[in-house]
Amino acid sequence: MIEPDAEPQVQWRSHRRATGVRKRFGPITYAVLAIGAAIAIGAAFVAPDARPSASPGTVHSTKSVRYLGVYEPDAPSSYAGVNQFAKAIGRQPNLVSYYSHWLEPFQTDFANSAANHGAVTLVQISPSNTSLASIASGRYDAYIQSYASAVKSFGAQVILSFGHEMNGNWYPWGYQHTSPAVFVAAWRHIVTVFRKQGTKNVTWLWTVNIIDVLDHHIPSPASWWPGTSYVDWVGIDGYYYSPSWNFASIFGPTIADVRTLTRDPILISETGVARSADQPAKIADLFAGIRDFGLLGFTWFDKNGESAIQDWRISSPAAYAAFRRAANAYMKSSS
Repeated sequence: MIEPDAEPQVQWRSHRRATGVRKRFGPITYAVLAIGAAIAIGAAFVAPDARPSASPGTVHSTKSVRYLGVYEPDAPSSYAGVNQFAKAIGRQPNLVSYYSHWLEPFQTDFANSAANHGAVTLVQISPSNTSLASIASGRYDAYIQSYASAVKSFGAQVILSFGHEMNGNWYPWGYQHTSPAVFVAAWRHIVTVFRKQGTKNVTWLWTVNIIDVLDHHIPSPASWWPGTSYVDWVGIDGYYYSPSWNFASIFGPTIADVRTLTRDPILISETGVARSADQPAKIADLFAGIRDFGLLGFTWFDKNGESAIQDWRISSPAAYAAFRRAANAYMKSSS
């Protein structure tokens, strides 16, 4: 069983490093990044997008569903944290996430709890302590087949992400540690094995970090793009650190970059607002940004980090009221 704190601690460190550039995202920077993304794509693809051996499985309909998700640090060993969050915001989330180490089995009990509460499970699979080349070569096919069989037996739709935030340099599978070509090969191999197993109840979520090219060398994720045949949704991770930041400045450049790759639906797969960033105002801005950009929704990272600036928990009655008010309007508009 994964220790709940293991993966998020690395993420907190990465998000602490990626703080400066978003203060300066304005119209000029936005345009430069979008143009740069288009140029980068031409260099990213040196081989044609190979097609999978089986047709893609059925994925979620996105026509009428808006996702209000949460990550709680006691997941997947318990659903108590999700229920506590639900009580605080006045509704059950319809998406819940957890982090899973490589070789850890699919947590069917947690997924069943989610389904019983009307939520879809999102699993962020982290290929720690292994090489992506070995995954691509088939060394771990028995594990992948077992995982695929468990998901298939579960029956309900599951969102799976592999090697999240690969365009950052804080994970061994990411930038400057593992080549994009090897990442793509591993991703495609996993998807192909699932399809050969006949596991169709998977939505494949390709999760990237927000671009931060000016200060922290987090590049466009284009080089890591597995191809349209292997991805259903795109996830983007990013956080509010300052009262001066807004949704467009944090996520806009990366959304523009992703749109040069695909028209797949986009989910903000990890986000939160620091207590010092004016949580009530930024919570409202988050919901407004999801609507304005036409995204699927978001997953709130409900965890205290390594410092006060990384405490993403909702911290005041005013912030809770803002969340309840915005969530109520947001979810009503999807019905």
